[in-house]
Amino acid sequence: MTEKYAVLDLNYSFGGAEQQLSPVVLFGQNDLVLVDCGYPGSLDMLEREFQAHKLELSAVTTLVLTHQDDDHMGAAAELKEKYPAIQIMVSAIEAPYIAGTLKNLRLRQGEALQSQLPDEEKAFGEQFCDRFRRLASVLPDRLLSAGDRFDWGGGCEILATPGHTPGHISIRALDNSFLIAGDAAVIEDRQLVIANPQFCLDMDAARNSLEKILQFHCAQYICYHGGCLN
Repeated sequence: MTEKYAVLDLNYSFGGAEQQLSPVVLFGQNDLVLVDCGYPGSLDMLEREFQAHKLELSAVTTLVLTHQDDDHMGAAAELKEKYPAIQIMVSAIEAPYIAGTLKNLRLRQGEALQSQLPDEEKAFGEQFCDRFRRLASVLPDRLLSAGDRFDWGGGCEILATPGHTPGHISIRALDNSFLIAGDAAVIEDRQLVIANPQFCLDMDAARNSLEKILQFHCAQYICYHGGCLN
């Protein structure tokens, strides 16, 4: 297989609002790696997307989770249950939140903001918090550190890109042909900017992470929200 990666297209509809997510499949010499996996209940959608790319979800050896948000790790427990051989990799900082040994930071953020919401938004805020209370945890099989290198995508390394969450990671091709940004960036007006700043847990760290990924001048940046920037 000559391709380095494939970008998936997961589409959701919530209360009439459409949302599109872009997980990535990386091809390694002996691995098929899925980077992030969508909301809970996404297994059938993932199966269809893999088939559209002439791939099989059952062939995935590794699931890398960039961070603890439910649109990134939501289907991880389902994947692990159906395909128990999949190895789940996360950063050491994110691991206890993904495993459920520490309370999810997005849930903490939502609960802290609930009392500040106007009355007309409180129901939405409670629904948001309830999503994370019901989020299925999953035990990581391996902890990732900045600088870890793999043969995936023709050769890549793990980047620490905190800010959105403390242990957020991105993945850079060693030849700078691509960079999987996760939620470290989003595309606006053909430029990379901080993704969902209202949800960033550390804005200064998020700015530094954005500067870090921009300095590589990669041929393609793959954002989880918004797709690809060439």
